[in-house]
Amino acid sequence: MLNLTFIVLLCYLIFQFSIGYIVSRFIKTEADYFVAGRSFPMIIVAVSLFATWFGAETTIGSSGAVYAEGISGSRADPFGYGLCLVLAGVLIAGRVWSKKYITLSDFYKDRFGLSVEQLAVWVLSASSLIWAAAQLRAFGQVISASTSWNLELTLLLGFLCVVSYTLLGGLMGDMITDFIQAIVISGGLILLLVITFLNVPDLTQAIINQPAERLSLIGEGENWPMRLERWAIPILGSLVAQEIISRIFSAHSKSVAVKACYLGAGIYLVMGSIPVILGLVGPGLVTIEGDSEQFLIHFASEYLSPIMLGVLLGAIVSALLATIDSILLAVGALVSHNFVIPRFKIRTEKSKLLVSRLIVLIAGLVVYLLAVHSDGIYELLEIASSFGTAGILVITLFGLWTKFGDAQTAFITLIVGIATTPIADYVLDVDTPFLLSIAFALVTYIVVGLARRNASKIS
Repeated sequence: MLNLTFIVLLCYLIFQFSIGYIVSRFIKTEADYFVAGRSFPMIIVAVSLFATWFGAETTIGSSGAVYAEGISGSRADPFGYGLCLVLAGVLIAGRVWSKKYITLSDFYKDRFGLSVEQLAVWVLSASSLIWAAAQLRAFGQVISASTSWNLELTLLLGFLCVVSYTLLGGLMGDMITDFIQAIVISGGLILLLVITFLNVPDLTQAIINQPAERLSLIGEGENWPMRLERWAIPILGSLVAQEIISRIFSAHSKSVAVKACYLGAGIYLVMGSIPVILGLVGPGLVTIEGDSEQFLIHFASEYLSPIMLGVLLGAIVSALLATIDSILLAVGALVSHNFVIPRFKIRTEKSKLLVSRLIVLIAGLVVYLLAVHSDGIYELLEIASSFGTAGILVITLFGLWTKFGDAQTAFITLIVGIATTPIADYVLDVDTPFLLSIAFALVTYIVVGLARRNASKIS
């Protein structure tokens, strides 16, 4: 098993490095590195959106949670993240693409000014880094479950792998590998589903015969506000993210950007349903002792041949790496383009590229430390999706669709969004900290916006 896993990983590493090296020869500017020269067609953008979102929470986290808790454990996956991509097409893609930005913070600077741009950089970056740590931890779980290596070693291996090739290829290399990786992960999951059909001839009946509580979307002791919270986190908490925005910017036209979001959502809904199905019928096929997050790997080990298992492991690893490198590039773009480069007045494209790659390396180190010191994948995902994103969500939608609200309005709203969720969660201990944070951010934007408008009229 160790040799097979090592060979599969080595093949993927060689592949990633090859793509990164080839693409790196065509990267001459900051825009080449972060938005792929704004040149990709719809199918590439759509599949890349799917591959970016199709990571730890779907392949490892979702299947393990459904195995342990039933459908309610999936936390609205794949429907939550699928709807998130649909809303991105409806509300965001067309509006931001037309401006030819490099990052989302460019929009905040254009619409609300420098102070909002700078604060948004750190809010968006922090959320993305935590998200990437969840993907890296899932990578570690996959390799640890398949070899004799401990989790600490596999996390270090994942960090070294993904940072190395991300430094080379930028978004262009990322999206090209995304396309191939999406084919591999889809093929691997379909293969596992076929194997399940062969071992469970009447799969429909097996699902129907599940205990009622495993088929319920409502978890034990969960009320309606709590249920709405669990849907809101993947749908609204992930809607305004640099990882989505960078792919929208890479499209060669506004129409392509919008349609790619819809197509990416469709692919996600179809492929994301497979881990949920596997987790649902899994208890009748395999018994897991210990961490349920390793269910998918143990399940595959039980029913697949060594060669097929190697293919699936490579597919899962490729999906996780695709998500991590996307996030490192997103953080690199935000911090270097909107903070370091303008602050230090860096002018030449060569120097901008060097700084951008350095920030990507630092971001990778932060992700590694977060993954090492966390307790689990879903813990990281919940923190990432709700960390300061309420304020970001509110100011983005108001900023894109209205002329209401100025710089001070947006800045105060961001502060409220950052503070409300942790206070509601850890101090007040309410059941719906994210929804409460959105409500406070929305009220703040409206109240402060009206006060500022009235004050300007009086003066």
